[in-house]
Amino acid sequence: MNQIINIDLNKNIDNSDTENNPNNLYSIPSKKKMSKKTFNVQFFLSIIAIIIITIVFLYYKITLNNEESFANLLINNYSITKLYSNNNNDNNSNNNYSNENLPADTIIGIIEIPTLNVSYTIFNGLDDELLKTSPCKFYGDFPNTNNPDNLNLCIAGHNYDNNKFFSNIKDLNINDKIILHDNFDNKYMYSVVKNYEVKSDDLSPVYTTITDSYELTLVTCNNFNKNRIIIKAKIEDE
Repeated sequence: MNQIINIDLNKNIDNSDTENNPNNLYSIPSKKKMSKKTFNVQFFLSIIAIIIITIVFLYYKITLNNEESFANLLINNYSITKLYSNNNNDNNSNNNYSNENLPADTIIGIIEIPTLNVSYTIFNGLDDELLKTSPCKFYGDFPNTNNPDNLNLCIAGHNYDNNKFFSNIKDLNINDKIILHDNFDNKYMYSVVKNYEVKSDDLSPVYTTITDSYELTLVTCNNFNKNRIIIKAKIEDE
């Protein structure tokens, strides 16, 4: 008997709530429906974002690999391409030449950094497209040339924060070797004397020397603080 009374009371309470608040019939299902719809939209947008990020990353990797492949092609065919270089002029007999008047995309030599397993051709000039392919000379010249600014040869290379181009020159230590080859089979050996950073607008490492001999200056970017990483090296006595 008590059970029957309890059931009837519960029914009366439920009915009264429904009659007094007709919106209760729809409030809970509506919230669930909206929540599910919001989740679906967020999930859909997340999928699109992941796809876009993946495409951009793959494009970056493919582009970088293509540039590295072209750089390797240049270094592998250097012995052939230098035969057609504009450096092959009447001054070849005494190796007394200058690269300052050559086109920017002329290959003037090779840079090797044994401790970093780096070997690339060097372009004569500097621009964004050439930098994507190989390190570029932007000031000075090889030793024993007609260029009066050849005391400090400056070479720039990209930093992709990997093992390519000049990404790891920050790890060079004092006395590490850097080797340059010109188009006349001359070999120039340099030893690192300083590894430091400057602000992006500080050009003093380019136009000044810190030794009393021929110098080599390598420049790349620090992608974390936007500074310039500078490597100063001094030519070794033959």
